[in-house]
Amino acid sequence: MRSIFLCIVLFMFVSCYEVERNCKDYQIGTFKSEIKINDSIYTSEFIRTNNLQIETYNNKVDSSEVRWINDCEVVFKTINPKNRIERKDIHLKILTTTDSSYTFEYSYVGDKTKQKGIAKKID
Repeated sequence: MRSIFLCIVLFMFVSCYEVERNCKDYQIGTFKSEIKINDSIYTSEFIRTNNLQIETYNNKVDSSEVRWINDCEVVFKTINPKNRIERKDIHLKILTTTDSSYTFEYSYVGDKTKQKGIAKKID
């Protein structure tokens, strides 16, 4: 009987656990991100303000408008798209946060395929 009670209490404790996300801490600042696709790791650095993100990847600079949907989800719209792919907006969702980084998933708006990555706050 005692073990059944312990299992019920343990189940209630685990099922009530919610991942803490302090997304507002990562809406503005300077970041370095890493995304693993297949066996390759892609690294970029970016600066994000309230309404703009400037990203450097492979010595190329790209700027996007930033529109926060809620504290943890944002949509990026490329300012000067050079091709059809760059015209697609990107949806990013912060999944978890730590004191210096966040884990995220992103995709083109409307696509079901999502990629995951980690961004570390530099400043």
